[in-house]
Amino acid sequence: MLELGTWGLILDDHRQVTDVEDDFYFTDAITDRALGYIESAVSSTQPFFIYLAHAAPHWPLHAPPEDIERYAQTYHAGWDAIRTARHEELNALGVLERTWDISARDLDVAAWNHVKLKSWEASKMAAYAAMVDCMDQSVGRVVSKLEELGQLDDTLILFLSDNGGCAEFMAEDGWAKFYPNRTLDGRPITMGNVENLPPGDPQTFQSYDKPWANVSNAPFRLYKHYVHEGGISTPLIAHWPNGIASPSISHEPCHVVDIAPTIYNITGAPYPSEFDGHGVQPLAGENLSALFGDKPWQRAQPIYFEHEGNSAIRLGQWKLVREHDHPWELYDMRKDRTELNNLAEVYKDKTSELEALYRAWAARSGVQDWNELMPRLLEAWGLASTDG
Repeated sequence: MLELGTWGLILDDHRQVTDVEDDFYFTDAITDRALGYIESAVSSTQPFFIYLAHAAPHWPLHAPPEDIERYAQTYHAGWDAIRTARHEELNALGVLERTWDISARDLDVAAWNHVKLKSWEASKMAAYAAMVDCMDQSVGRVVSKLEELGQLDDTLILFLSDNGGCAEFMAEDGWAKFYPNRTLDGRPITMGNVENLPPGDPQTFQSYDKPWANVSNAPFRLYKHYVHEGGISTPLIAHWPNGIASPSISHEPCHVVDIAPTIYNITGAPYPSEFDGHGVQPLAGENLSALFGDKPWQRAQPIYFEHEGNSAIRLGQWKLVREHDHPWELYDMRKDRTELNNLAEVYKDKTSELEALYRAWAARSGVQDWNELMPRLLEAWGLASTDG
């Protein structure tokens, strides 16, 4: 199994990879390994399950130069124009409800016409787009392999991201210091978002930062780390020619915990009660396969979120959400999924009801107070001291 380990180390069956070919690209390498697994499974006539988790397009921004060049001129219009255009395109495609207004540009993001280093800023998004393109090519290779092996029509493919766009700035003295500062062949890496240094090659270590994350998450608010829609909302694309009645778009909310129950239901495989002598927790999700038959489906149980003190609960049309150490906000997601009209003071009973459900879940799930947990984590990471 090829995987990305802690602090950027590449692992093969839990052993660190220290020697690679000159043209090695992690996205392609993961896909190559997955294709081999698929061929092996099909040759043995066994059903197969592949969890193909690409690191791309996570930072650092690395992509082959020919792929970056394809987008070299794409983003010079700037984040304001591109963000608006994306929202309009999503509306035209029917992916969004037209009643969901686009959120305002993030207050921390300058208007594009005030940006001095436009070419450098555009180069970051070009590298990011190239990473997405490479990942897309890899997905295409998987689809082609399944078709070649006669498996495509009977294979359920589920594609999604694990969170919204990442707004983290790669400061030279921040997260980057945990990562290797030299390539595997010993060349120095320039760490951080250094102005006018184009990203993309192995000797750079940059992120695309808040302005472009604001574009990626259009029309929603906030980013990865938060549990407003910009941090948690990602489309789930399902492809299964012999199992999906007709292509359609559903706005019903679901969660990654719903994927396992769905697969167990479709395959008829039994869910184990124990493994290796240890009890197995019951599945937390719900079977959403009715959507594949173009039938009505709505999640019966709430969806809960907590990440570093940012908290939320989604139940039906309502979402209660807050940033860490901020008051709760209440939104009617059918009318206002971009979370622009806070109804917490208007529907106080609903706010109290959902808050009680959230607190009960947090207690039984062992959610810890972030104000108490964070200092211990910072100390463990060597970023802070408890000496006062």
